[in-house]
Amino acid sequence: MEKKLNNIVLVPTDFSEACNNAVNHAVEIAEFLNYKICLLHVINKDTKSYLKKENLYEGHIIEKLSHIASDIKENNKIDAEYISKQGSIFSTINEVSAEIGANLLVLGTHGMTGFQKLTGSYALKVILKSPTPVIVVQKRPFGKGYKNILFPISDFTEDRQKVQWAVFIAKKFGSTIHIYSIHESDKRMLSKIQIITKQIKEVFEKNNISYTIQIAEKHNNFAKQVVNYATTNNSDLIMIMTKPDVLSPDFNYGPWDEKIMFNTSQIPVMCVNPFELGNIYYEYPTLM
Repeated sequence: MEKKLNNIVLVPTDFSEACNNAVNHAVEIAEFLNYKICLLHVINKDTKSYLKKENLYEGHIIEKLSHIASDIKENNKIDAEYISKQGSIFSTINEVSAEIGANLLVLGTHGMTGFQKLTGSYALKVILKSPTPVIVVQKRPFGKGYKNILFPISDFTEDRQKVQWAVFIAKKFGSTIHIYSIHESDKRMLSKIQIITKQIKEVFEKNNISYTIQIAEKHNNFAKQVVNYATTNNSDLIMIMTKPDVLSPDFNYGPWDEKIMFNTSQIPVMCVNPFELGNIYYEYPTLM
């Protein structure tokens, strides 16, 4: 069963600096894609503790969300709505995403500055169960859009599932896709990677997407290589597949995901879960 998508970018917020940047980031994306914004605050024990400490009432959350939504509509050519819902950030964010038919989730991550502390393993729990692709942002501004997209590949066959999203984003932003392949000495694995790469190239060429190809040097830490390559080549976005039970052993789950998603260069990362795993389903974007 596929869920109906409604051209919505969902943005959870606890009103921290990183989440405010995520809202700005989502607004820029929505303008490029002609989507609308949905702001979300999950009222949990951290919210209640914050309100009590600041001597505020629960309606304060609605007021803040309403103010942000009004500001977005007033200063941008997009619509904005908001939701405040009791629950847990680990489950409610993705429940709301499925309920409203969001196409994308923009997740602002931070350290200890936000009262909900959505970072590290907390953020991973949301990302890995998301029914829709998640763009992880920190404090780096949106800039001029996703002009240079880093597309790492290995022998992980599900890498092909993010191709349609890469094409969709590249067409909307006029991007160049930089394919960055893991170095492989094993002939069987090398052959597998070459087949995957060939299939990806064919899709890009069919859709007139500009791309480059680079093979990484021999190294035992591909995640580190990806971040270094993205930083050196001024990438605006890194696209990865995520899901612990299907990740290639080469990526060493945990360090791979966290090192990429929360990279020190603060490059936004688009995380795409395989389109059908357990109860997770989402449609590929319609290619225009």
